[in-house]
Amino acid sequence: MNEALLNAQATVLAGQAIGAGLAMIAGIGPGIGEGYAVGKAIETIGRQPEIKGTATSTMFIGCAVAETTGIYGLFVAIVLLWMNPFLKHLTGTVG
Repeated sequence: MNEALLNAQATVLAGQAIGAGLAMIAGIGPGIGEGYAVGKAIETIGRQPEIKGTATSTMFIGCAVAETTGIYGLFVAIVLLWMNPFLKHLTGTVG
């Protein structure tokens, strides 16, 4: 392999690692959001115990929706690290 191809492959691999790391930052948002939602639900239940069922079910639905962004970030990181979609273009094995 010539030096230019090695440099290009190293650059793509470095970009994939950086991209995967940035994609995993998406896990911070759901963690903060879910913690805030649970805290507010507990605060609501403390003030009005009779709406425990409504507050809890609404909290679970909100946490499930918030968690999807973290799962999407994990999926993108896995694709970047193990499937190498860009490295195939350099070696000519697209197809």
